[in-house]
This record gives sequence, C-alpha cells and structure tokens, in this order.
Amino acid sequence: MTVQDIRAFNRFYTNVIGALDYSRQLYAPYTLTESRVLYELAHSPRTDAADLRTELSLDAGYLSRILNKFEQDGLIERTTSHRDPRRRRVTLTSRGRETAALLAERADESVGALLATVPSADRPRLSEAMRTVRALLSDGRPPRREDVLLREPGPGDLGWIVARNAALYAAEYGFNADYEALVARIVADFAEDHDPHLERVWIAELDGRPVGCVMCVRDDAPATARLRLLLVEPEARGLGIGDRLVSAVVDFARGVGYRDLVLWTNDVLTAARRVYQRHGFVLAAEKPHRSFGKDLNGQDWRLDLTGTGG
Repeated sequence: MTVQDIRAFNRFYTNVIGALDYSRQLYAPYTLTESRVLYELAHSPRTDAADLRTELSLDAGYLSRILNKFEQDGLIERTTSHRDPRRRRVTLTSRGRETAALLAERADESVGALLATVPSADRPRLSEAMRTVRALLSDGRPPRREDVLLREPGPGDLGWIVARNAALYAAEYGFNADYEALVARIVADFAEDHDPHLERVWIAELDGRPVGCVMCVRDDAPATARLRLLLVEPEARGLGIGDRLVSAVVDFARGVGYRDLVLWTNDVLTAARRVYQRHGFVLAAEKPHRSFGKDLNGQDWRLDLTGTGG
C-alpha cells in the first residue's frame, strides 16, 4: 500500500458520505465539523472547551468561532467550569439537544440509505473490513471514554440484553436459568408494549459492538420510574459506562416529569451499588430471599428526582 492508495480511498469515501457538502446532505445549516462538535457536546462526558479542542484536534480560534455561532443560535451556554475556574464549560440548551438529535436522525437516515445499497450477504464483510481499518490505524491504543456511544436499541439489541445478562450473571454470580427467564420477561414486556415518551432503553456501544445497557420503565407507583437491567461488559469496565448509563436514566426520568426513580438489586452487586450511590440513590429497604439458585439479600433503592431530598 502507498500513500496515494490511502489518499485515493479518502477522496472516494468523503464523496460517498457527502463530507464536502455536509449541510446539504443533512438539510441543515451546519458543516461536518460543526455537526461533529454538536455530537461531542451531546455525547461526551466532558464538555469543557479545552477538552473539545483536544478531542477533535481543532485550532482554538476555529473552535471558538464555532461555539460563538452556536451561542448566537441558542444551542449552547458557556459557564465557568467547576473543575477548573480557568476553563469554560459548554452545555447544550434544550434547543441544542433538539438540534443534535435532529442531525443524528438525519445522519442515521443518510447512512441507512447508503447501507441499503449493499446486499445483505455482503454487509458482514463490510463490517469486518471497517473494524480491521480501525484496529490497524488505532496503533493498539486502548479504548477511551470518548469512544463509547450511548444509543437507542437496534434490531437484535433486545435479544443481546437477555443473552448477555444471562451469561454474565451466571459466570460472575452463579445465577441459574431463572434469572434469564426474568430478564426475558422484562425485555419482552418492553418490546411488546411501552410508551416511548416515558420509557426507554440505552445501549452503550464501543467499536461498533454493544458493551452495556440499561432500561427506564414505568413503575406501579404514581409518578415513579424504575431503572432495570444495568449491565457493562467486563472488557469495557473502567470507562465510566455504568455512570453514563445511570446518568442517562436519571436525566430522562427527570426530564419527562417522574418524581421518583427506584430500582431493585442484590447486595452482591457491589460495583453497581456504588454507581447508584454516586448518583444519589438511597437504600429504602432490604430483605433476604432465595432466587436464581442463590441465597441473596435484595435491596430497594430510591432517588428523589424533585431535588427535595430523600
């Protein structure tokens, strides 16, 4: 392979995805770079301007002009960072979140149209080729928090939730098939009948594959949501995925008007319990029980979403 081979491929692919005329491609007044900054603001756990500049390898002046444009359009707010008073924290406004979601939806439609031109039998080969390119050009770099994407479930993801919960809990805690049956019922209930305005599933994706999940569903108690099936694959732990998934549920539940967020877990899940505590959940009750082939201590946790305390 020569330099010219790579440059030729770059020219080919930028034409395929419409990178040179991205605003027309998505019917939006933002360039590819501006859309990428919006994406990072919507998905990155760090939103300081300095972090954005480093992550995207952007010139400071260029990024400043983009952020000025976003501020004039009402998409962002800039405040002093809590971590470092010398830094500027950038957060999306409600209009900014709507814009980022609209761009993401149009990007998905554009890529979906491109993928539709590839025969189904060739798609696994295409996917493997893309993974190979990423692996070879990443120079063995370990995954970073910024590489993790939180997204809605696609075809097959709900089945993945059942399979991975069953396999991981069997391997790590010795749970039997009763647990798989419970997870299958929870997932099937969601798939068959859920309110998309009040209930959601998030999939954490790394390098094109799912590595985590969580659900937010309505509880029987009034104005109460329930967090369910939080899971992070062992090889993806340490990247803050559990915190991001729980944050997504808390923000969503609060945003749609729930007053309380509850969950049930067992005290053997120490790492998950630490995540819940970091987000303000308090232990409401606990009770020994025998389930999934084990003697366990079940725990009910609660988070007051109104900000008036536990």
